[in-house]
Amino acid sequence: MPRYALKVEYHGAPFSGWQRQNDRPSVQGVIEAALAKLENRPHTIAAAGRTDAGVHGLAQVAHCDLDKDWEPFRLSEALNFHMKPAPVSIVDCARVDDEWHARFSALERQYFFRLLVRRAPCGHQAGLVWQVSNPLDIEAMREGAAHFIGQHDFTTFRSSICQAKSPVKNLDVLDIEQVETRWGPELHFHVRARSFLHNQVRSIVGTLERVGAGTWGPERVKEALEARERSACGPVSPPYGLYLAKVVYPDDPFA
Repeated sequence: MPRYALKVEYHGAPFSGWQRQNDRPSVQGVIEAALAKLENRPHTIAAAGRTDAGVHGLAQVAHCDLDKDWEPFRLSEALNFHMKPAPVSIVDCARVDDEWHARFSALERQYFFRLLVRRAPCGHQAGLVWQVSNPLDIEAMREGAAHFIGQHDFTTFRSSICQAKSPVKNLDVLDIEQVETRWGPELHFHVRARSFLHNQVRSIVGTLERVGAGTWGPERVKEALEARERSACGPVSPPYGLYLAKVVYPDDPFA
């Protein structure tokens, strides 16, 4: 059976997350239903990562196995047609080897988080950015963020329902940049690692927001990490500011 890699963009608001659920809408469910329109049988696709309810995808990657030998462009066009009007789009498609796997072949996941700082209610970007009203100290946030870099036990910064076998992860990059947008000043968090725990990025961003607001000192981040207790974590940021931005492979199937 030919195997295809799919690069997927989606707006997370209408969905209970990536993973298929029997009684709730999911991104996976939308794509699998479209595949069934092309080849009338049950389909199961695998993804690089399972995003939570409300989290967006800029370049999620999944793979599927089909009976027919599809031309990749025609496959993407057909899927996009059958997924309407759901806010899900196949932005690229490529034929891959049978042993290639969207999850297990990946070397790195990259997440992007948007935090808008302004008092006026958010209009056009509502549901796409986390908004806070008061100014934040970005230098204090960067100082706090430095404690996350490297290999740590991230028990404090993962969901209590996380199913990962180990809380130990290596965080390669956590950059915070201040950007002036047409909507107002935003802080952009760029986070990179081979893999992440459930709610890890949102827990980190929510905690760093408390550092920027002055409620936490930067050193308290280190203390929270060392506590290895979920109760030591700051507030978890909302999902709608978070985007799965890129998945890195040894050989980019979409190159």
